Amino acid sequence: MKTVYIVRHAEAEGQPISANLTAIEKEQALKLADYFKGKEINHIYSSPFVRAIETIRPLAESRNLEIIEETRLGERVLSSTLFGNWQEKLKQSFSDFELVFEGGESLTSGIERAASLLKELISSNEDHIVLVSHGNLSTLLLRYFDERVGYGHLMEMSNPDVFEIQVSNESAVWKRIWNEK
Repeated sequence: MKTVYIVRHAEAEGQPISANLTAIEKEQALKLADYFKGKEINHIYSSPFVRAIETIRPLAESRNLEIIEETRLGERVLSSTLFGNWQEKLKQSFSDFELVFEGGESLTSGIERAASLLKELISSNEDHIVLVSHGNLSTLLLRYFDERVGYGHLMEMSNPDVFEIQVSNESAVWKRIWNEK
């Protein structure tokens, strides 16, 4: 059986790729490392965004594991335009998987990007994997295992958040395991 943990990054100071974690969320990153005590982890893959790497760094350091930067874990860009009603636009994209706003990525494209990584990892010899990403893409990673996952799940996620997926013989069972507020 393979175990995959999907970790949504802790709260950041903003949305740019270079945005750091807030001071409070740096503490959450340390709590996250403690949370994983007793759980086997062999590999850590992270979005190259600073907030994702800062979220998982304490865990990686405590285990003496390399953080493997994986661009396919980068956040799905909704649009290059800043929408005042961005949540409504995001919700629309979960209703119309082919919808693309200017400079953005469709839900279908994001799902395909997430699926390409998951297929590689599931067919690999790696058994205990942590994937660190962002809210939108974490939702798409979960959706790979369960087509019922959508916009509502995204809106319920916390920063950070952790989901555990047990994968065996083409079946998968997932659950939210983070409950630290």
